[in-house]
Amino acid sequence: MLALVAAGSVFFPGLFLVSKHALQRPLGWSEGDAAVLSTRLVSSLQAVMASSAGCIIASSCSDVIEDRHWLTNAYILFATPYFAYDIYAMFLCYWHKLQVKGHEESGHGDGSMSAAVGGYLRREVLMVLHHVFMVAFCFPASLLWRRGKGDYFQGVLFLAELSTPSVCLGKVLIQYKKQHTLLHKVNGVVMLLTFFSCRVLLFPYLYYAYSRYASIPVYAVPLVAPWQCNLGAALLWPLQIYWFTLICRGALRHSNAPPSTLKDVDLTHGR
Repeated sequence: MLALVAAGSVFFPGLFLVSKHALQRPLGWSEGDAAVLSTRLVSSLQAVMASSAGCIIASSCSDVIEDRHWLTNAYILFATPYFAYDIYAMFLCYWHKLQVKGHEESGHGDGSMSAAVGGYLRREVLMVLHHVFMVAFCFPASLLWRRGKGDYFQGVLFLAELSTPSVCLGKVLIQYKKQHTLLHKVNGVVMLLTFFSCRVLLFPYLYYAYSRYASIPVYAVPLVAPWQCNLGAALLWPLQIYWFTLICRGALRHSNAPPSTLKDVDLTHGR
C-alpha cells in the first residue's frame, strides 16, 4: 500500500521535472512556458492512465457491487498523490504567469510569494478545494469505507478524467494563440462532448446503474446508498455542472468573437 503511494509521489512530480528540464535545456524554452506545458502533459498522462484503468475495471465487473479487480485499489493508491502535486504545479503556472504580466493579477506590485499565494487561492479556490476533497474525502471513501464493494462504480468514476486531455490541449492552444485553427475548433467540440458525458452525466448514471442492479426506482437510490456516496455526489456534481457552464459560455464567446479578439477568450475552465 505505502509503496504505491510512494511511487505516485515520485512519479508525477518527477515526470513534471523531467519534462520541464527537457523543454528548457535542449529546446531552449523559458522556465514559465516549460512549467505550464509540463503541467498539461502530466495532467493529460494521468487522465489517460485513469481512463484506461477505468475502462479495464468497468468492463471486467459484471456484478456492479460484488465483482473485484486488483487495479481498483492499486490505482487509487498510486494516483492520490497526483492531486496534491497538481495543486503545487498549478501554483507554479500561476506564479510564472504573474512574472510575465508584471504581477498585475495578484493585485500587488511587490511580487511577493505571499501575495502570489493569496492571488492563486482566490483565483483557483474551487479547483484547490476540489483537489483537497479528493485527497481528504474521496481517498478514504474509495479505499476504506466502501469495504471492497462497487469496483465497477469506482472504475466508472475514473472515466471522468477522459475530458482532461482536451481541456489541457485547449489551454495550450490558447497559450500559443492558436484559437483560430481547425485543431482548436475540433478540440473544443471534443471537450464539450467528453466533459458533458464523462462528468455532467456521470453521477446520474451511477445512480441509474445502481437502480437497475437493485431493481428500485432511481429516486429511491439516495435513500439506500451509503451517505459517503450521496455526500460525494452532492459536492462534486454541482461543481462539474458549474465548470461545464463556464466551458459553454467560453465556446459561445469564441464563436461570436472577431478573430482579432480570440486571444482573450478561454473556453477551458475546469479540469
